[in-house]
Amino acid sequence: MRLRPLRIDDEAVARAAHEELRADDFDFCPLLEPEMSWPDYLAVLEADRRGELLPDRPDRVAATLLVAEAEGTIVGRSSIRHALNAFLEREGGHIGFAVRPAFRRRGYATEILQQSLVVARSLGITDVLVTCDDDNVGSASVIERCGGTLDSIVERDGDGTAVRRYWIR
Repeated sequence: MRLRPLRIDDEAVARAAHEELRADDFDFCPLLEPEMSWPDYLAVLEADRRGELLPDRPDRVAATLLVAEAEGTIVGRSSIRHALNAFLEREGGHIGFAVRPAFRRRGYATEILQQSLVVARSLGITDVLVTCDDDNVGSASVIERCGGTLDSIVERDGDGTAVRRYWIR
């Protein structure tokens, strides 16, 4: 399995994954608008990586979106945020990752997080915050397997969901 940027030929699979993960209330393709063309979406992701969207979106930080490809198939994705703002420090973290439902329980989540940590470190992030919902046992196990130490459990603003905050150093 390897992490790589989305490409022009990934549109159908990425849009399908986006729909699959809506059931988990997770955006596989963050910043994707329904009417947006795929080339425009790829340009938005590149601008997001370079931090060019920040003046128009004060709630965002620069982020790198990478898909996880195994044997030619997109099985998941990772978003590595280059910094933390107040929201990310409280409940979002530096890395958000997901595995498509059909590919779960095969070790992909652990590999995605391990490779995402390498990318985060290449960006100069030495202490990495990773979060998950308190009832997401699978994600908590992955984070702990990758060296995460539980820092705290906080309530998500808006709905009161308990969120586990882990540091990986």
